[in-house]
Amino acid sequence: MGLATIAVIVLSAFLLGFLIYGKIISKTFLLSDKVETPACQINDGVDFIPTRPPILLGQHFAAISAAGPIIGPITAALWFGWGPALLWVVLGAIFIGAFHDFSSLVASIRHHARSVAEIVKDHVGGRAYLLFLIFIWLTLIYVIIAFTDLTARSFLDAEMGGATASSSAMYLILACLMGLALYRWKVPLWLATCIGFSLLVAIIWWGQYVPLRLPAFLQPALTWNVLILGYCFMASVLPMWLLLQPRGYLGGFFLYVALFGGLIGMLFGGFEIRYPIFTSFFNPQGQPLFPIMFVTIACGACSGFHGLVSSGTTSKQISKETHSRLVGYGGMLLEGVVALIALATVMMVIPGTGAKDPNIIFAQGLGKLISVFGISPQFAVSFGMLAFATFIFDTLDVTTRLGRYIFQELTGWQEGRVPRYVSTLVTLVIPLAYILSTTVQDPSVKTIPAWQRIWPVFGTANQLLAALTLLGITVWLRKTRHKAFWLTIIPTTFMFLITLSSLGLMISTWVKQMMLQGSIMMNLNSMIALVLLVLAILLIRESAVALQRRNS
Repeated sequence: MGLATIAVIVLSAFLLGFLIYGKIISKTFLLSDKVETPACQINDGVDFIPTRPPILLGQHFAAISAAGPIIGPITAALWFGWGPALLWVVLGAIFIGAFHDFSSLVASIRHHARSVAEIVKDHVGGRAYLLFLIFIWLTLIYVIIAFTDLTARSFLDAEMGGATASSSAMYLILACLMGLALYRWKVPLWLATCIGFSLLVAIIWWGQYVPLRLPAFLQPALTWNVLILGYCFMASVLPMWLLLQPRGYLGGFFLYVALFGGLIGMLFGGFEIRYPIFTSFFNPQGQPLFPIMFVTIACGACSGFHGLVSSGTTSKQISKETHSRLVGYGGMLLEGVVALIALATVMMVIPGTGAKDPNIIFAQGLGKLISVFGISPQFAVSFGMLAFATFIFDTLDVTTRLGRYIFQELTGWQEGRVPRYVSTLVTLVIPLAYILSTTVQDPSVKTIPAWQRIWPVFGTANQLLAALTLLGITVWLRKTRHKAFWLTIIPTTFMFLITLSSLGLMISTWVKQMMLQGSIMMNLNSMIALVLLVLAILLIRESAVALQRRNS
C-alpha cells in the first residue's frame, strides 16, 4: 500500500467530518449572525479586531499548529507503528479535537470573549476559577519551555540550522512589514499577500547562502533560547496588527503551501510505505500504548492549548458566529492534515536507517515529498526546516500572550502598559530558569534536551487541559439547559480516562523508583504530575458540586 491510498482515505474522512459532523454541532449550538460578536462590540484596535475569515483561519491555524502535530505523531509512530497513531489522529481530530476547539470558541464568544477559566468561574465557582487559572498557567509554561528549546535546537542543526535561523529572522521582519503595509499603508490584501509570499520564498532561498551561526564562546544553545524568549516578550506586548496577525496570516499561508506540497507528494509521488504499521505495545521506556500514545499525540488529535487560543485570541477577532465552524472546527482538521504529513515522513523511513530526531525526519521527509515539483533537494530540506520552525514560532508568541492574559486575570492587574510588560516577564521567567538549568553545563556531559525531559508531562497536561475545558463547557451547557450538553459527555469522559491514567502511571513509576532506591527524592516531572492530578481532582469535585446545586 502506498502513501496515496492513505492520503485519500484520511482526507475523505476529514472532509466528511467537516461537512456532516461539523454541520450537526453548528446547528446544535444555534450559531447566528444576528448576534453581535465581542470583536464588533469592542473593536479597540489592539486585541479586539473584527477579522476576515481567511486571515483569521490562517492566524488561528498557525497558532495551534506548532511542533506538537509533528513531534508527537512522529515519536508515537517510531514507538508503536504508524497504524495506531493514524487511527488516533483521524478519529480524535474529527470527534474530539475539532469539537473541543469549536465549542471552546463558541463558549468564549457567548461570554464576551472571556477565557475558558472565566467561563468556569461563572458556572462552577470562584474556587474552581482559581484552580483552573493555575492549571492553565502551568500548562502554558510547559508549552513555552518545550517549543523554545525545540526552536533553538533546530537552529543548531549542523547542516541546515544556520539557514533556518537566518530565514526565520528575516521571516519575522517581513511579518512586521506586512502588518504596516496592511494597517498603516492600506495596501490591498491580495497585493500584500502576493508580495509577502514571494519575498518569503526568496528568504528561504537566500537563507541557504547567509546562514546565521553563533560563535562557540556565546554558548549557542543558551543564547538562542534567550533570544527566542526575548522575541516572545516583544510579540506579547506589541499590538496584534503589527506582528501576531500578519505573522499568523503569512505563516498560515506558508504552511498551506507546505501542506499542499506534502499532499501532492503523497498523492502523486508514488512513494511506498516502508515503516511497519505496528511495532510494539510498549515504547522503549517500557510504557504501554494506552495511555502513552494518546498523550504523546496531543496536537493533531486533541489539544487543550487550542481552547486557550480559541478563547484567548481568536474569539476576540470573530466577526460573525457562523465563522466558528470554519475557524474552530476546520482549523483543527487542518492540523490533522499536518499530523498526516508528519506520519508520512515516518512511513517512508526504512527501519534502522536515517535520522532519529523528529525535526530532522520531518524536514527530510517533507523535502522528499515536495521534490516531486522538481526543486533542488537542498532547497526542499531548507523549506522543510523553515516550515518546522514556523510551526513553532507561530505558537510561541501566542502562548506568551495567553500567559500574559492569564496572569493578568489571576492578579486582576489589567489596566495600562505596566501590567502588560510585568505579566509577560513573569510568564517568561520560569521557562528561562528551567532552560538555564538544563542548558548551562559541562560540554563533555551528555544530557537529555529540555523538550525531551518534559514532553511526557507536557502532553498529559495539554490533554488534561482539554478534558477540563470540556468539563467546564459541559457544566455551562447543562446549567443553561442547552441541548448541546449531550455532545460533550463522551469526549469529556474519554479525555479524563487517558490523562488521569497517564498521570497515575507517572506517579506509580516514581513510587517504584523511590522504593527501589530507598529515596524520597522526587524529580520535577513527578512533582508536576502530582500537582496536576490534585488540581484535576479538585476541579472535577467543584464541577460535580456545581451541577448538584443546579439540580437541587
